[in-house]
Amino acid sequence: MSMYYKKEAEKVKKLTVDATLDNIPVVTDFVNELLEANGCPVKIQMQIDIAIDELFGNIARYGYPSAVGTATVEVELTKTPPAVSVTFIDSGVAYNPLEREDPDVTLSAEERQIGGLGIYMVKKSMDGISYQYQNGCNILKITKNFSFSKE
Repeated sequence: MSMYYKKEAEKVKKLTVDATLDNIPVVTDFVNELLEANGCPVKIQMQIDIAIDELFGNIARYGYPSAVGTATVEVELTKTPPAVSVTFIDSGVAYNPLEREDPDVTLSAEERQIGGLGIYMVKKSMDGISYQYQNGCNILKITKNFSFSKE
């Protein structure tokens, strides 16, 4: 006898916008609408909001140095295991933020090198984070586990 496990998405939503700092609230509202509709705890939602600000902000600031490009954000809710995944997809400059060395948070702000603290906070607050470069696109996925309060 063999068992087969398949993780099935309950809901997947997609939004494509210009990768500009002005669109961070648009992306945040898009994600929050889905999270709120599925009873996501406020604490989890706030952690995801901070991650969106950091990750989408980095795409907007550094992904397209000479022009405005686009970014797609996909939100996937799963019940088994109960989690939310947010995937950021852009065709800007190839960059894997997970390869960057974590900052030494034991140093004072004056002693620490500039940069890297935002992605460090995202890595520490999420249950999963992955990066791949595929078909000319950066694909960064964050996952946060939580229990649904609505069915």
